[in-house]
Amino acid sequence: MSAIELTGVSKSFGARPAVSNISFVVETGERVVLSGPSGCGKTTVLRLIAGFVAPDQGVILINGRQVTVSGRILVEPEHRQLGMVFQDLALWPHLTVRGNLDFVLQARRLPKPDRAMRIAEMLKRVRLEEYAGSFPTGLSGGQQQRVAIARALVAEPVAVLMDEPLSNLDDELKIGLCDQLLDLHAQLRFTLIYVTHSREETRRIATRTILMRDGVKI
Repeated sequence: MSAIELTGVSKSFGARPAVSNISFVVETGERVVLSGPSGCGKTTVLRLIAGFVAPDQGVILINGRQVTVSGRILVEPEHRQLGMVFQDLALWPHLTVRGNLDFVLQARRLPKPDRAMRIAEMLKRVRLEEYAGSFPTGLSGGQQQRVAIARALVAEPVAVLMDEPLSNLDDELKIGLCDQLLDLHAQLRFTLIYVTHSREETRRIATRTILMRDGVKI
């Protein structure tokens, strides 16, 4: 069964088409990069999959389940079993590193012992065990990125959606985090949809690339 499937999906904002009749399938375990220039519709596709906006036309399936129908969201974002890493990370500053991960697991109604075990295992995977009690504002940019990735993965989602997650880092940190992401993928085999306009990130991360321009797949 495919993890994500879009069929004939379109979305306009006012008179401006953002995505036009786009269709593609992401198989379980794939690393798919949506690539193209700024404003081509990459982030809108991610937001449609996440359920933040409804398509004007088309159908989206997640793990075989229809989550949208033209003009309407059938399954809200919190029930789509997706992990997200945003460009600005969106870490909760009032929660510790452990608390950021625990919040996600509480939303999934996991028992406390199971949450503690998953959090400890994930922080070990991203090499942040010693920072479990730290707050995000006290961490470096690279460490904050690893917290965001750990938070996206800790609930074992159907797929992880990443929207230009490394754009605010220098080149050396980007290379290191790309390598860490690939290492995590080798361990956990999660499905990844990664948005970037960077050719270097695309080259390092993608097992398949979907190119976009002016809201269409090319």
